[in-house]
Amino acid sequence: MRLRHNKKRNTLFLYEALIKELTKSVVQSDMQKKNIVLSILKEHFGKNSCLGREVQLYKDILNSKELDLNTAEKILYETRMFFGYGFDQQETYDEQSKVISKVNKDLSRDVFSNFIPNYKNLATLSQIFNDDLSVKKRVMLENQIVQSMMSKKDEPEQKMKSIDKLTFKTFINKFNSTYGDLQEEQRNLLLQYILSFSDDNLGLKVYLNEEIGRLKEVINNSLEMEEIKTDSTMLKSTKKVLARIEEYKNQQIDDTMIEQILKIQRLAEEIQTDG
Repeated sequence: MRLRHNKKRNTLFLYEALIKELTKSVVQSDMQKKNIVLSILKEHFGKNSCLGREVQLYKDILNSKELDLNTAEKILYETRMFFGYGFDQQETYDEQSKVISKVNKDLSRDVFSNFIPNYKNLATLSQIFNDDLSVKKRVMLENQIVQSMMSKKDEPEQKMKSIDKLTFKTFINKFNSTYGDLQEEQRNLLLQYILSFSDDNLGLKVYLNEEIGRLKEVINNSLEMEEIKTDSTMLKSTKKVLARIEEYKNQQIDDTMIEQILKIQRLAEEIQTDG
Protein backbone atom coordinates (compact mmCIF):
# COMPACT_ATOMS: atom_id res chain seq x y z
CA MET A 1 0.00 0.00 0.00
CA ARG A 2 1.46 3.35 -1.02
CA LEU A 3 1.26 6.19 1.51
CA ARG A 4 -0.11 9.49 0.28
CA HIS A 5 2.41 12.28 0.82
CA ASN A 6 0.99 15.61 1.99
CA LYS A 7 3.51 18.12 0.68
CA LYS A 8 2.03 20.96 2.74
CA ARG A 9 3.09 18.98 5.83
CA ASN A 10 6.60 18.55 4.49
CA THR A 11 8.62 21.29 6.20
CA LEU A 12 11.41 21.32 3.62
CA PHE A 13 8.89 21.54 0.76
CA LEU A 14 7.26 24.57 2.42
CA TYR A 15 10.69 26.17 2.74
CA GLU A 16 11.76 25.42 -0.85
CA ALA A 17 8.40 26.58 -2.25
CA LEU A 18 8.82 29.90 -0.44
CA ILE A 19 12.40 30.22 -1.68
CA LYS A 20 11.19 29.71 -5.25
CA GLU A 21 8.47 32.34 -4.67
CA LEU A 22 11.12 34.71 -3.32
CA THR A 23 13.23 34.21 -6.44
CA LYS A 24 10.23 34.90 -8.67
CA SER A 25 9.41 38.09 -6.76
CA VAL A 26 12.99 39.35 -7.30
CA VAL A 27 12.83 38.55 -11.01
CA GLN A 28 9.49 40.36 -11.31
CA SER A 29 10.68 43.28 -9.13
CA ASP A 30 7.65 42.70 -6.89
CA MET A 31 8.98 44.20 -3.67
CA GLN A 32 5.70 43.75 -1.79
CA LYS A 33 5.65 40.02 -2.42
CA LYS A 34 9.38 39.76 -1.70
CA ASN A 35 8.92 41.40 1.72
CA ILE A 36 5.98 39.13 2.59
CA VAL A 37 7.94 35.98 1.72
CA LEU A 38 11.00 37.19 3.63
CA SER A 39 8.81 37.94 6.64
CA ILE A 40 7.40 34.39 6.66
CA LEU A 41 10.85 32.85 6.24
CA LYS A 42 12.40 34.92 9.03
CA GLU A 43 9.54 34.34 11.46
CA HIS A 44 9.01 30.61 10.94
CA PHE A 45 12.27 29.26 9.52
CA GLY A 46 14.87 30.97 11.69
CA LYS A 47 17.82 28.89 12.90
CA ASN A 48 16.36 28.46 16.38
CA SER A 49 12.78 27.73 15.32
CA CYS A 50 11.45 24.18 15.16
CA LEU A 51 10.88 24.43 11.40
CA GLY A 52 14.31 25.97 10.85
CA ARG A 53 16.01 23.18 12.77
CA GLU A 54 14.03 20.58 10.85
CA VAL A 55 15.02 22.12 7.50
CA GLN A 56 18.67 21.98 8.55
CA LEU A 57 18.40 18.29 9.44
CA TYR A 58 16.85 17.53 6.06
CA LYS A 59 19.56 19.52 4.27
CA ASP A 60 22.33 17.79 6.20
CA ILE A 61 21.15 14.51 4.71
CA LEU A 62 20.26 15.70 1.20
CA ASN A 63 23.54 17.59 0.84
CA SER A 64 25.66 14.68 2.04
CA LYS A 65 27.52 13.04 -0.84
CA GLU A 66 30.36 10.58 -1.40
CA LEU A 67 30.04 9.07 2.09
CA ASP A 68 30.91 5.50 2.96
CA LEU A 69 28.06 3.13 3.85
CA ASN A 70 28.72 3.15 7.60
CA THR A 71 28.82 6.96 7.87
CA ALA A 72 25.69 7.42 5.74
CA GLU A 73 23.71 4.91 7.80
CA LYS A 74 24.93 6.44 11.07
CA ILE A 75 23.91 9.97 10.03
CA LEU A 76 20.48 8.76 8.98
CA TYR A 77 20.04 6.80 12.22
CA GLU A 78 21.09 9.71 14.45
CA THR A 79 18.77 12.04 12.54
CA ARG A 80 15.85 9.66 13.04
CA MET A 81 16.62 9.51 16.76
CA PHE A 82 16.71 13.30 16.94
CA PHE A 83 13.35 13.53 15.18
CA GLY A 84 11.93 11.07 17.66
CA TYR A 85 13.17 12.78 20.83
CA GLY A 86 14.29 16.29 19.89
CA PHE A 87 11.10 17.63 18.34
CA ASP A 88 7.65 18.44 19.65
CA GLN A 89 5.51 17.09 16.82
CA GLN A 90 2.51 19.19 17.84
CA GLU A 91 4.60 22.36 17.80
CA THR A 92 5.87 21.48 14.33
CA TYR A 93 2.31 20.84 13.11
CA ASP A 94 1.10 24.15 14.55
CA GLU A 95 3.97 26.10 12.95
CA GLN A 96 3.31 24.44 9.59
CA SER A 97 -0.34 25.43 9.92
CA LYS A 98 0.63 29.06 10.52
CA VAL A 99 2.86 29.07 7.42
CA ILE A 100 0.15 27.47 5.27
CA SER A 101 -2.40 30.00 6.52
CA LYS A 102 -0.14 32.99 5.79
CA VAL A 103 0.68 31.71 2.31
CA ASN A 104 -3.02 31.28 1.51
CA LYS A 105 -3.95 34.66 2.98
CA ASP A 106 -1.03 36.93 2.09
CA LEU A 107 0.37 35.29 -1.05
CA SER A 108 -1.45 32.66 -3.07
CA ARG A 109 -2.17 28.95 -3.03
CA ASP A 110 -0.18 28.83 -6.25
CA VAL A 111 2.94 28.92 -4.06
CA PHE A 112 2.29 25.25 -3.28
CA SER A 113 2.38 24.51 -7.01
CA ASN A 114 5.91 25.87 -7.45
CA PHE A 115 8.15 23.35 -9.16
CA ILE A 116 10.72 21.89 -6.77
CA PRO A 117 13.36 19.91 -8.74
CA ASN A 118 14.25 17.48 -5.93
CA TYR A 119 10.69 17.05 -4.67
CA LYS A 120 10.89 13.26 -4.93
CA ASN A 121 13.84 13.17 -2.53
CA LEU A 122 12.06 15.57 -0.18
CA ALA A 123 9.01 13.34 -0.12
CA THR A 124 11.06 10.18 0.43
CA LEU A 125 13.00 11.71 3.30
CA SER A 126 9.87 13.05 4.94
CA GLN A 127 8.19 9.65 4.85
CA ILE A 128 11.13 8.01 6.64
CA PHE A 129 10.27 10.01 9.75
CA ASN A 130 6.62 9.02 9.56
CA ASP A 131 5.77 6.79 12.55
CA ASP A 132 2.95 5.11 10.59
CA LEU A 133 5.33 3.74 7.98
CA SER A 134 5.72 -0.04 7.86
CA VAL A 135 9.14 -1.52 8.65
CA LYS A 136 9.53 -2.89 5.12
CA LYS A 137 8.64 0.41 3.49
CA ARG A 138 10.90 2.36 5.85
CA VAL A 139 13.90 0.13 5.10
CA MET A 140 13.34 0.45 1.35
CA LEU A 141 13.13 4.26 1.55
CA GLU A 142 16.16 4.44 3.86
CA ASN A 143 18.16 2.42 1.34
CA GLN A 144 17.29 4.98 -1.34
CA ILE A 145 18.48 7.86 0.84
CA VAL A 146 21.68 6.04 1.86
CA GLN A 147 22.49 5.36 -1.80
CA SER A 148 21.98 9.05 -2.52
CA MET A 149 24.35 10.00 0.32
CA MET A 150 26.99 7.69 -1.15
CA SER A 151 26.64 9.06 -4.69
CA LYS A 152 29.00 11.58 -6.29
CA LYS A 153 28.57 15.31 -5.81
CA ASP A 154 26.60 17.17 -8.45
CA GLU A 155 28.61 18.83 -11.17
CA PRO A 156 28.20 22.64 -11.61
CA GLU A 157 26.09 22.08 -14.72
CA GLN A 158 23.71 19.88 -12.73
CA LYS A 159 23.39 22.57 -10.10
CA MET A 160 22.25 24.94 -12.83
CA LYS A 161 19.42 22.56 -13.67
CA SER A 162 17.99 23.03 -10.17
CA ILE A 163 17.00 26.54 -11.20
CA ASP A 164 13.84 26.99 -13.18
CA LYS A 165 15.23 27.69 -16.68
CA LEU A 166 12.47 30.17 -17.48
CA THR A 167 13.11 32.05 -14.26
CA PHE A 168 16.84 32.31 -14.93
CA LYS A 169 16.25 33.35 -18.54
CA THR A 170 13.82 36.07 -17.43
CA PHE A 171 16.32 37.30 -14.86
CA ILE A 172 19.12 37.45 -17.46
CA ASN A 173 16.91 39.18 -20.04
CA LYS A 174 15.92 41.80 -17.49
CA PHE A 175 19.54 42.79 -16.90
CA ASN A 176 20.46 42.45 -20.58
CA SER A 177 17.81 45.06 -21.43
CA THR A 178 19.36 47.42 -18.88
CA TYR A 179 23.08 46.86 -19.34
CA GLY A 180 23.36 45.18 -22.72
CA ASP A 181 24.67 41.65 -23.22
CA LEU A 182 26.09 40.27 -19.98
CA GLN A 183 29.68 39.13 -19.63
CA GLU A 184 30.59 35.76 -18.19
CA GLU A 185 31.49 37.31 -14.81
CA GLN A 186 28.12 39.06 -14.69
CA ARG A 187 26.24 35.87 -15.51
CA ASN A 188 28.14 34.05 -12.76
CA LEU A 189 27.23 36.77 -10.28
CA LEU A 190 23.53 36.59 -11.15
CA LEU A 191 23.58 32.80 -10.94
CA GLN A 192 25.12 32.94 -7.47
CA TYR A 193 22.57 35.58 -6.47
CA ILE A 194 19.65 33.37 -7.46
CA LEU A 195 21.16 30.31 -5.80
CA SER A 196 21.78 32.32 -2.61
CA PHE A 197 18.09 32.22 -1.69
CA SER A 198 18.44 28.53 -0.88
CA ASP A 199 21.62 28.59 1.21
CA ASP A 200 21.35 31.72 3.36
CA ASN A 201 23.74 33.67 1.10
CA LEU A 202 26.70 31.44 2.04
CA GLY A 203 27.73 30.59 -1.51
CA LEU A 204 27.14 34.16 -2.67
CA LYS A 205 29.27 35.60 0.15
CA VAL A 206 32.17 33.32 -0.75
CA TYR A 207 31.85 34.23 -4.43
CA LEU A 208 31.59 37.97 -3.72
CA ASN A 209 34.63 37.88 -1.47
CA GLU A 210 36.74 36.64 -4.39
CA GLU A 211 35.04 38.73 -7.08
CA ILE A 212 35.22 42.00 -5.13
CA GLY A 213 38.90 41.33 -4.49
CA ARG A 214 39.44 40.85 -8.23
CA LEU A 215 37.53 44.04 -9.09
CA LYS A 216 39.43 46.03 -6.48
CA GLU A 217 42.75 44.93 -7.99
CA VAL A 218 41.67 45.80 -11.55
CA ILE A 219 40.31 49.23 -10.59
CA ASN A 220 43.30 49.99 -8.34
CA ASN A 221 45.74 49.11 -11.13
CA SER A 222 43.88 51.44 -13.49
CA LEU A 223 45.06 54.41 -11.42
CA GLU A 224 48.44 53.93 -13.10
CA MET A 225 46.96 54.19 -16.59
CA GLU A 226 48.10 57.38 -18.31
CA GLU A 227 44.63 58.43 -19.50
CA ILE A 228 43.25 58.15 -15.96
CA LYS A 229 46.01 59.63 -13.81
CA THR A 230 46.35 62.64 -16.14
CA ASP A 231 42.59 63.34 -16.16
CA SER A 232 41.41 64.76 -12.83
CA THR A 233 37.77 63.91 -13.48
CA MET A 234 38.48 60.28 -14.40
CA LEU A 235 40.90 59.96 -11.48
CA LYS A 236 38.29 61.24 -9.05
CA SER A 237 35.62 58.91 -10.45
CA THR A 238 37.93 55.91 -10.26
CA LYS A 239 38.76 56.64 -6.63
CA LYS A 240 35.02 56.86 -5.90
CA VAL A 241 34.55 53.39 -7.36
CA LEU A 242 37.33 52.05 -5.13
CA ALA A 243 35.72 53.67 -2.09
CA ARG A 244 32.40 52.06 -3.02
CA ILE A 245 34.06 48.66 -3.32
CA GLU A 246 35.50 49.07 0.19
CA GLU A 247 32.00 49.79 1.54
CA TYR A 248 30.73 46.42 0.32
CA LYS A 249 32.58 44.67 3.17
CA ASN A 250 30.03 45.92 5.71
CA GLN A 251 27.02 46.26 3.42
CA GLN A 252 24.01 43.96 3.36
CA ILE A 253 23.63 42.12 0.07
CA ASP A 254 20.55 43.32 -1.81
CA ASP A 255 19.35 44.10 -5.35
CA THR A 256 20.99 47.54 -5.35
CA MET A 257 24.40 46.17 -4.38
CA ILE A 258 24.21 43.46 -7.06
CA GLU A 259 23.33 46.03 -9.73
CA GLN A 260 26.25 48.23 -8.66
CA ILE A 261 28.68 45.32 -8.85
CA LEU A 262 27.35 44.45 -12.32
CA LYS A 263 28.27 47.98 -13.44
CA ILE A 264 31.72 47.73 -11.86
CA GLN A 265 32.26 44.38 -13.58
CA ARG A 266 31.50 46.08 -16.90
CA LEU A 267 33.90 48.91 -16.04
CA ALA A 268 36.63 46.42 -15.10
CA GLU A 269 36.15 44.62 -18.42
CA GLU A 270 36.51 47.90 -20.34
CA ILE A 271 39.66 48.80 -18.38
CA GLN A 272 41.26 45.42 -19.10
CA THR A 273 40.33 45.68 -22.76
CA ASP A 274 41.80 49.18 -23.09
CA GLY A 275 44.87 48.11 -21.12
